[in-house]
Amino acid sequence: MKRILSIVLACVMLLSLAAAASAEDITLRMATGYNNANTGLAFSSDIAGEGITLADGVTYHTGDLKPTWVEMEKILSELTGKNIQIDGSYYQGNSDSKEFDYWKEQLDQIDMVPGTSLTLTAYGDAGSLVNLAEYADKLPNFMAYLENNPIVRLSITGNTETGAIYFAPYFDGVNDIEKMPLMRVDMLQKLLDGEGEFTAEACKDTAAPVYQPYMPTSGKIEIETPTADGTAVQTLTKDYDAYGNIIAKMNEVGAMSGVEAVNMLREYIDKTYGGYYGTARSNLFCGYDAAWDADEMVALLRCVVANPFTLNGTDSIQGLFSREENKMARRPDVYRLGGLLFGVRGYESRQDYLYFDANGELQDGRQNVLAYEAAARMHDIAMEGLISSDFMTRAETNSGMYLENDLGFMSYDYNQTQTLYNRSKLQNDAGEKYMAIMVPVARWYDGTSEDGVYMRFTESWRSVKPGAWAISKPGVEANPGALEACLALIDYAYSEKGQILMSYGPDAFIKTKDDGSYETFMFNGKEMPVIADATSEELWSLAGGNYTNFARRYLGSTLSFVKSQAFEYQCTHEVGKEGAAKLSAAIALGTIKHPELALTENPWYTSVPTVLPFYASEITEKNNLSDLAANFSNDFNLFDEIVVNGIPNGLTAEEQAKAAEDTWSGYVYTEVCNDAWGRLLEYYNSLN
Repeated sequence: MKRILSIVLACVMLLSLAAAASAEDITLRMATGYNNANTGLAFSSDIAGEGITLADGVTYHTGDLKPTWVEMEKILSELTGKNIQIDGSYYQGNSDSKEFDYWKEQLDQIDMVPGTSLTLTAYGDAGSLVNLAEYADKLPNFMAYLENNPIVRLSITGNTETGAIYFAPYFDGVNDIEKMPLMRVDMLQKLLDGEGEFTAEACKDTAAPVYQPYMPTSGKIEIETPTADGTAVQTLTKDYDAYGNIIAKMNEVGAMSGVEAVNMLREYIDKTYGGYYGTARSNLFCGYDAAWDADEMVALLRCVVANPFTLNGTDSIQGLFSREENKMARRPDVYRLGGLLFGVRGYESRQDYLYFDANGELQDGRQNVLAYEAAARMHDIAMEGLISSDFMTRAETNSGMYLENDLGFMSYDYNQTQTLYNRSKLQNDAGEKYMAIMVPVARWYDGTSEDGVYMRFTESWRSVKPGAWAISKPGVEANPGALEACLALIDYAYSEKGQILMSYGPDAFIKTKDDGSYETFMFNGKEMPVIADATSEELWSLAGGNYTNFARRYLGSTLSFVKSQAFEYQCTHEVGKEGAAKLSAAIALGTIKHPELALTENPWYTSVPTVLPFYASEITEKNNLSDLAANFSNDFNLFDEIVVNGIPNGLTAEEQAKAAEDTWSGYVYTEVCNDAWGRLLEYYNSLN
């Protein structure tokens, strides 16, 4: 009997070996990664060194595929029945645009390539990239994802005559808030909380007032906000008849001592909100039940800047700051905060400065009077010394320096990466706390009232990113079998299991139960995996707690497709989680409104598609609008300039908006965009 079993096993083994030997060998030539050599599919020498052993117990060397892509090789081999090998050495380590520029004349040498969505659409329409829509039957997970997210489908439709899709989009999180106000809450509490009057051994005087009231100076406004425990919705009243507008009252006095300013703000909060916040006045800004607005923030900044001795023991503290004061990639966050404060659409659009009005027409924020008024208001704030001096001079200063030295109070940025400073830069044992606070109340013109609506709204909402991956048509034509593998890769990445792989990496980096299933936790109403303890340890030891850097450099995940924020959330500092929980509760309760990835009943709430299907002639027409582009480029941005120096040439906000519309031919831009949108909407409606 044993002999028979041995013969059977031997036969099975021979058959398996024969099957493996007969399976076709396919090499996928991947020119893909994320922005630099360290974030490609394979390990660079900078990351692997002489060899690096990760939580899966494997030692990786320079040139080896990262764990996510080792796993993807296995998955693709199973899905296709072929021996799939992924070769990530084709990636040159550039940004999406530069990487495509490198390969565009030799697309037959590669099978998958990254690029900006606009470029990929143009080259796809020219016949250089595979039209994914032609292979819908092989992409069931991908197509289901698009069906569930109409704006995503509209964002990637490259041709409204054919319905062509030339790339698989990238989501750095999706349908979630992106940036938010961040504040040194411990400093806030020192100023506002407690019984009796605020006192200080020393303080400075506030600057002569420049900023003028934005909110009403009399009457009452009702605001919907979460309850103090974040479980329900309540209505709070701002009663301006009880005390008056805080900015108007301060401006009447003029320059005053920091102590006097704090006590004015305390009295204002007590009377305006009818004693609701009690002695925990800081909750006006940082509680679940926060209801702060632009005027209250400016009054607070006046108090902060005038009380450095109390807050940091020195004679100087900066009010607002940006992550990197000398880089145009980060400086715009200051005027973007202004958009949040003063009810401006377009500052944080998913495409240029576009947004929908209540009639469903695309509008351009660069031609909106409110956008220039908001930037001018931020300039007034700066003129009082309430925006960092380094921002004004474009000095080489970053948020870590401000926080480490207790020199900065407030910014507008990403929660996870910035609240990590609680661990590395702040003294938590001294009660220092840098965290996200609630989105402010502002007057937004959503079309439901001619006078606007006082509410909380954020345009900083995650949707399709501008970078994406596409399949090279000449490449897969020259590499038989590669097309099937590329399609399988894209479709798997959009499956439930694939989204986990592309966010977390392989199962070896995830915590599992005895039966092999994942340990999970609730994230945005869905059960998501918990990372393994060893993964968490490596995250901190190798990347200082920065999830994105760790995932891209070591795991090979989050390079494209759908990145879940569930992994990132687990890496967020406890202080960061505290602030995020309050924002999450407000969003769930509907007290923070936002754009939606759907065609909403009121189009004002519809997220703008990341890409519009422009004709070649329209692209040329847009590219000829050199003045409009030059004034809002990566090198110079007029809104940023206005924050520092005011509206140029002594123009009013109305005159500057008119100049953008007429002199810079902004009206042509808007007309072209609306033509493309009209075609896209007509095509989409024809599908239903």
